[in-house]
Amino acid sequence: MATVTEPRRETQRTFQTQLLIDGKFVDSRSGKTFPTVNPATEEVIAEVAEGDAADIDLAAKAARKAFDSGPWSKMDARDRTRLINRLADLIEDNIDELAELEVLDNGKPLAEARNGDLPMVVDVFRYYAGWADKIHGQTIPVRGNNFTYTRREPLGVAGQIIPWNFPMMMVAWKWAPALAAGCTIVLKPAEQTPLTALRMGELAMEAGFPNGVINIVNGFGETAGASLVAHPLVDKIAFTGEGNTAKIIMRSAAETMKRITFELGGKSPNIVFADADIEKAVDGALLGIYLNQGQCCCAGSRLFVQEEVHDQFVNRLAAKVQARKLGDPFDLKTQQGPQIDKNQFDRIMGYIAKGKEQGARVVTGGERHGDKGFFIKPTIFADVKDDMDIARDEIFGPVLSVIKFKEVEEAVTRANTTDFGLAAAVWTRDIAKAHSIAHRLRAGTVWINCYDVFDAAAPFGGFKTSGIGRELGEKALDNYTELKTVTVSLD
Repeated sequence: MATVTEPRRETQRTFQTQLLIDGKFVDSRSGKTFPTVNPATEEVIAEVAEGDAADIDLAAKAARKAFDSGPWSKMDARDRTRLINRLADLIEDNIDELAELEVLDNGKPLAEARNGDLPMVVDVFRYYAGWADKIHGQTIPVRGNNFTYTRREPLGVAGQIIPWNFPMMMVAWKWAPALAAGCTIVLKPAEQTPLTALRMGELAMEAGFPNGVINIVNGFGETAGASLVAHPLVDKIAFTGEGNTAKIIMRSAAETMKRITFELGGKSPNIVFADADIEKAVDGALLGIYLNQGQCCCAGSRLFVQEEVHDQFVNRLAAKVQARKLGDPFDLKTQQGPQIDKNQFDRIMGYIAKGKEQGARVVTGGERHGDKGFFIKPTIFADVKDDMDIARDEIFGPVLSVIKFKEVEEAVTRANTTDFGLAAAVWTRDIAKAHSIAHRLRAGTVWINCYDVFDAAAPFGGFKTSGIGRELGEKALDNYTELKTVTVSLD
């Protein structure tokens, strides 16, 4: 536990900075720590325990024991429901504190964290609490004088590696279905944003989860993450993040034949037809790319606009973008905060430079905002060609590529010309056309006349290189269960 001064408010705050292993918060075995930084001020918030292979080993053994012989494996499903709901209650009781902690560590606007992220976190836990005692098998009429049934059993120890863009939401998306299914957990938060995961770990202990059920090991991918993937006592890896890292995980997981699920990146097409409600589509495009500073895997970063309305659409969008308030994320009027860290800031600015070099036209933005913190002005590029880097690569920042098109076939073909397939959107008043296009787009989620609509009950995941498996909804329970067939002779 570390007490530090948060410069902006000049108040003393206490943060959990240790590792959670077997029900106790402990220092790392090595004693090493690393800084977590406020991206709005570039100042260190606290020094956090740095876990490595030794800590992962302890956490994996604790999770294994809790699963195999601890009270978790013997607990009635309805008691798991009670605990998950208790955790949801505690999160809701501490919602303002958690929102502020997320803003401090991540930089997202407070209004977004408090009114967007946290309500969904609570909803996801409550949704899966309701599933805990409803995970069941089937009876199957097989040939012969036999009685056959199936059981859906918890998979075991789940290793979970989450990103920094939605820290608390990613904890909920990973923990809730795993706990409902009866699995135990070893979580590695992103090194940029460990504080809210650790606070949620404290709340889980307060809720009464048995020792070893939830373990949290802070650290870096090359050490803690790699050790978690390779550990023989871990049965599966759930990873949300970048595609190249997923490939490394896949190769390593093959050595122990771990189950894997991935939720990866995207270069999502957002298609606006001339017959759309233009004002609504402008607002949808704004949300689709600039939510969370553009740091969304499903960001609508390729905006296809039909040529008849292209110019007026871009002008309306630019006017709204220029009116966005950037700055202090604790100000409730702020709409855009900083990027997560200097590495991401430099990467985004590099792509903006490439866009300019390759001939795209900057409509607005394209520059740093201020001289402190990792702020980038929301950027719109027009005259973008499909082969430009800004149209092909996932930038993960507030950079929008506007692409002009003529006909339906062209829009669908160009939208699908990507290795990604996480999300897409279609804007039109012709609902038959909308459904037809939605069926042809190679993406795991397609929004029609809306963008970034999520619900705990709606599966989310990607086609192609955008992932394996689905988060949320009943389908996420498949990630944490094994199907067993039992046949009994009646002779």
